[in-house]
Amino acid sequence: MADKTIMLVCAAGMSTSLLVSKMQKAAEEKGIDAEIFANSANEADGSLESKDIDVLLLGPQVRFMKSQFEQKVEGTGIPVDIINMQDYGMVNGEKVLQAALDLMEE
Repeated sequence: MADKTIMLVCAAGMSTSLLVSKMQKAAEEKGIDAEIFANSANEADGSLESKDIDVLLLGPQVRFMKSQFEQKVEGTGIPVDIINMQDYGMVNGEKVLQAALDLMEE
């Protein structure tokens, strides 16, 4: 089992898959054992129930759902944030990974 579990949520779960690959590559390069995966907003509840999530990042296209997800994870200690739009658009896995790691340390 991975040390850190990072869940990304986007509209359909497709657009984020390339970002997940880049984040996994960045994690490997840093020697971080992380499970990073993407879900559509509709599938997110199932993953929240079945996995031990350390951080939840929302794609810019679903940023309007942040308060809903904050309510879903209330009391669990799971931080929720929106992926920086520029990092998302540039598919900057290293920066998004670092943002996730920073959230886990807060």
